[in-house]
Amino acid sequence: MLTERLALRRFTSADAADLLSLDGDPLVMRFLTGATRSLAQIRDDVLPQLARCHLRFPGFGYWAAQTRASGEFIGWFGLRPVTPTGDAMVHWPDARGQTGVASLGYRLRHSAWGQGYATEGARALVRLAFTGLGAREVVATTMAVNTGSRRVMEKAGLRYARTVHLDWPDPLDGNEHGDVEYRLRRAEWLAGGGPADDS
Repeated sequence: MLTERLALRRFTSADAADLLSLDGDPLVMRFLTGATRSLAQIRDDVLPQLARCHLRFPGFGYWAAQTRASGEFIGWFGLRPVTPTGDAMVHWPDARGQTGVASLGYRLRHSAWGQGYATEGARALVRLAFTGLGAREVVATTMAVNTGSRRVMEKAGLRYARTVHLDWPDPLDGNEHGDVEYRLRRAEWLAGGGPADDS
């Protein structure tokens, strides 16, 4: 999958070192787990998990993102089908059957922040969800204090839905402000001129 500046492709076992440069960066993991990952964790847990989504849910998955100009790995973008519940989005289970709801995610190297790559990739996946995968809604969530990620969601067309307060066993700094949830329905996306490439 290509955007103006990005090439998105499936992960392979050769991506372990690149993923380590991502999940091994404390700045990247600040709003996620607060802890970095080792190469063994990447090989044994992270890579298989990223690859499994494509196999379980054809059309959905996680894509490694490279710049088209240099081929540099800058992170990943993901879409997975989920089953909405009354619980916080972060706890929504993978879909069983067609739910029409896709969860959007992304993780970029610190060196790629602030250059519009996250918005460009997120918009491409929103477009895929609505035009290629039959989704009726795209959802996303992050910590309330993660203003960078919230801006990406908004620029991709998602709108703030609610703040939830969760009882995490090892809360990160800022957890007291809660987690925010964003949503975008297909009808809203189409009304806003959806299919046009506004990257």
